[in-house]
Amino acid sequence: MVTREDIQSYLERVEGGTVEATELEPGLWRAKTQIGAEMIVHYAPPVVVLRVRVMEPPASEDRRSGLYRQLLEFNARELVHGSYGLEGDHVVLTDALELADLDYSEFEASWDSLTLALAAHLSALAPYRER
Repeated sequence: MVTREDIQSYLERVEGGTVEATELEPGLWRAKTQIGAEMIVHYAPPVVVLRVRVMEPPASEDRRSGLYRQLLEFNARELVHGSYGLEGDHVVLTDALELADLDYSEFEASWDSLTLALAAHLSALAPYRER
C-alpha cells in the first residue's frame, strides 16, 4: 500500500516538480497548481483524496439550477477522473484514488485531469460567480 511518504514524493514530482505543496498536518497537503488553483490532497487510507474548491453557488435559485445542470453535464461528458459536487457552501472538484495499488502515473493522471478540467471549465462557470 502507498504510504504518506509516497504521496509526499508524488507531490514533489507532479507538474515537473513545480508544485508548491505545504503539509498542513500529517497526511494533509495544500498544493498550488500551475494554473493557480489550490488543491487539497488528503492521505486517508484506504484512499487519497484530491479536492479543489471551485466557487460558491449563486444565491438565485434559477442561476443555481443552471450551474448544477452545467456541473452534471461536465460530470457526464468530460471528466475522466473525479466529479463536481457540493461541500457545504462550495462547489468542489474531487477525486479519490485507492491506495492499495496506486502508482505515480495514476496519481499524476488524476491530478492532470482535475487541473485540465478547471482550466477548461472556468470560462463556462464564470457567469455563475457572484464574488
